[in-house]
Amino acid sequence: MTGRLMLLDTASLYFRAYFGVPDSVKAPDGTPVNAVRGLLEFIDRLVKDHHPQHLVACMDADWRPHWRVELIPSYKAHRVAEERAAGPDQEEVPDTLSPQVPVIEEVLDALGIARVGVAEYEADDVIGTFTARAKGPVDIVTGDRDLYQLVDDARGVRVLYPLKGVGTLQLTDEALLREKYGVDGRGYADLALLRGDPSDGLPGVPGVGEKTAAKLLAEFGDLAGIMAAVDDPAARLTPTQRRRLDEARPYLAVAPKVVRVADDVPLPDVDTALPRRARDPQALDALAARWGLGGSLNRLLTTLDTPGT
Repeated sequence: MTGRLMLLDTASLYFRAYFGVPDSVKAPDGTPVNAVRGLLEFIDRLVKDHHPQHLVACMDADWRPHWRVELIPSYKAHRVAEERAAGPDQEEVPDTLSPQVPVIEEVLDALGIARVGVAEYEADDVIGTFTARAKGPVDIVTGDRDLYQLVDDARGVRVLYPLKGVGTLQLTDEALLREKYGVDGRGYADLALLRGDPSDGLPGVPGVGEKTAAKLLAEFGDLAGIMAAVDDPAARLTPTQRRRLDEARPYLAVAPKVVRVADDVPLPDVDTALPRRARDPQALDALAARWGLGGSLNRLLTTLDTPGT
């Protein structure tokens, strides 16, 4: 694989499309297709603006892998609780996103855009493995800051973080990470596991927030260096920091495997080349008619067929 590879954190993008495009955007039968059409618009803009030679829509085959939960049982546990809470005894909230996901998958497949999810792994892990294997520059498009850990200027790996749609993207490189967080890509995972992340059910080290974590990493290099300092009476740690880090050893022993994205996922053999023509025009025509994809799909097809994009 040569040329620029673009990796889409697909769920992150279709969630943004769903909430960013009015649900008045509907198929001929009245079914909302705002996430479908919004994602097609996103991909069109990304291809126009960033000119990838390869494109992969990375999927969550397992959004809460058992092997991560075994290490940290609280991992994303609150999301499971929230889903259970919205049961039959609760006011019914129309779910108009879930039915759109299979449509998104069918449209991507008919277009010929590589779509990859691997059992027992999250999309982040698929992205991490494609990134590790890439021979050229990589653009990771995601609204998930966890993937900042993959940023690597030397390899040309950057994260395109949507601030507003995908028209306004934060181009996240090592300079930006150092400015905002005081670490580079390699240090971001250690920063994240030290400070914790309530949205992912990661407790972190009590009393160690983002600024303290950054200072510790600046002083001692990485998590291993910090823990070596805990065992060194001469190391410059406050008594409280030393105690809290020492008490957090069980968590810190397993957190790296949970927080760091995998780079050894058994990826299927797929053609990642950006398609210039639809792989299955008949299926795509049928999907366009059934779901009223109209201009969103036609604009993307025109962009894919335009030399230089």
